[in-house]
Amino acid sequence: MGARKREMANKLKAEKKVTAIAVLRDAPTSPRKMRLVADIIRGVEVNKALDILKYSKKEASIRLEKLLKSAIANWEAKNPDRSGELEKGNVYVKTIMVDGGRMLKRIRPCPQGRAGRIRKRSNHVTVILDVKKSEE
Repeated sequence: MGARKREMANKLKAEKKVTAIAVLRDAPTSPRKMRLVADIIRGVEVNKALDILKYSKKEASIRLEKLLKSAIANWEAKNPDRSGELEKGNVYVKTIMVDGGRMLKRIRPCPQGRAGRIRKRSNHVTVILDVKKSEE
């Protein structure tokens, strides 16, 4: 039983070696607006994803482009011997998750002495890059 667990642990370690992660915390954009841009680049090759983000009109694309560049740099740092994979187009956005972050609550005056709530939302974004499996 111990050998099987060790084998599973080594397999997970090998998978983590190939993948690269980058996290953006407390981005001052609502999660809904960020997900619109994140859905466009999910599963796309990284160079194509950078082009998509560069020419997108959404403000969230600026932050996602910077985050994707960070994830690419993390991947290059983890895999210095496999730098040719980027040029070949084998590295892609495996997963991109947008979660709600902290919410700043403000009050705005409303008619008849009432107060209206303003919720200034933020989000957390996680990008995971991976290499396409070669079909041989």
